[in-house]
Amino acid sequence: MKKDLEKKAEELEQTLSKQLDFLKVDSKDFITIGGLVLVGGLLTYAIVKTGKNKKYRDTDRAIEILEREGLLTKDIEEKLTQSSKSNFWSSLSQRLLILGLAFAKKELLPNLFNSATEDETTQGKSK
Repeated sequence: MKKDLEKKAEELEQTLSKQLDFLKVDSKDFITIGGLVLVGGLLTYAIVKTGKNKKYRDTDRAIEILEREGLLTKDIEEKLTQSSKSNFWSSLSQRLLILGLAFAKKELLPNLFNSATEDETTQGKSK
């Protein structure tokens, strides 16, 4: 009885060590993929950030030139400095709307016309 328990405990320890070895091997892949995703995200953030800074520098330069020339008014300055209203969610909703319309055109319109012609043929046969 005691030997059986010791044998089972030893087998369980071996299977646990094998499972941990498999986990280590599998986790290396996940860590490298996670690292690549993190680096890609950081690069994207840096690119977007520098693009925004360039836009603001151009706006500031235009404001300075208009100020120098005496053409800068409050209205013009407001229009130049106000943030654009477009963002990620509005463009995504527009794309989803177009995708939905394309799907409806492809899937629903042919069936709509086919069912109308089928109804007409069944009515013609019953008369």
